[in-house]
Amino acid sequence: MGDVMASRWRGQRGRCEVWYTTITDPATGTGIWLHHELISPSTPGTSAYGHGFVAVFPPDAAPTMVRFGPCPWRPQGDTIFATDTVAMTRDSFTGAVGPITWDLTATCGSTRPMFTFPHWAWCHGLLPAAHLVATPGARHTGTVHIGEHVIELRDAPGATSRIYGHGNARRWCWLHADLGNGNILEIVAAVAMRPGLRRLPPLPMVKLRLDGADWPAHDPLLASFRFRADIGLPRWTVTGASGGRRLQVTVHQPPERTLAVAYTDPDGRTCTCHNTEVADADILLERRGPDGWQPERRWRLQGTAHAEVGLR
Repeated sequence: MGDVMASRWRGQRGRCEVWYTTITDPATGTGIWLHHELISPSTPGTSAYGHGFVAVFPPDAAPTMVRFGPCPWRPQGDTIFATDTVAMTRDSFTGAVGPITWDLTATCGSTRPMFTFPHWAWCHGLLPAAHLVATPGARHTGTVHIGEHVIELRDAPGATSRIYGHGNARRWCWLHADLGNGNILEIVAAVAMRPGLRRLPPLPMVKLRLDGADWPAHDPLLASFRFRADIGLPRWTVTGASGGRRLQVTVHQPPERTLAVAYTDPDGRTCTCHNTEVADADILLERRGPDGWQPERRWRLQGTAHAEVGLR
């Protein structure tokens, strides 16, 4: 499988690579989003560059976000991503951008990655883009400063995820839900930009890690045809069934706690993602029995779900 945190880019034009980390502070309910991105433009004669942003989502106030870059792409040694004031390794995150500074470490134990998209898609690049959760169930410790305000993180749950491909989708939704006790739900539903594929409905890639086992157990792309996503704001849903289980997910992104962030693809086209790290999510898992569908587990997350909707 190799090192899923290492850069996949090998100098090709028209590529986008992302490392993003989302965290919930259990003491205050604050959400944190660190986004590190490599863009290799499609236009000949242009150089690859790194850029990104950091955002903080208080539970009772408007979020704050600042951008960094663009900057030359020059990672070295154990440093996966670096600018003059931002650096990321496999288990540390540091930076100082505008009023926000951060110094965090992550511990992941023996938790294995979650392949939201098929393993073959990540390894061979046969889809327009691929996604995985490199460190599901990670715990983060350190400090985040916003001006004079200091957030002290101690074993704060979160994850670092990865995207590699040709750019952003036509529209998409994303959910990372830490359900406690090592249980995690990850959803990415998207409509691709490629002709032909853009006419399809959103294909929900669903991966639920429950008691150490991943469901659906087979190829996420094949399973996606049995799920449906209704993408909208401030509410969106994903429903579907596989292997004798049925899942119903409803996500609410509070407008006053959601950031609209402009993205630029390698070919210069733009889109806008609407992200919040303090979303609500109602998740119902059912199992089919002799008397029909019966509830197996239910989780109600209030302000601790990480969610996003992307639109053009």
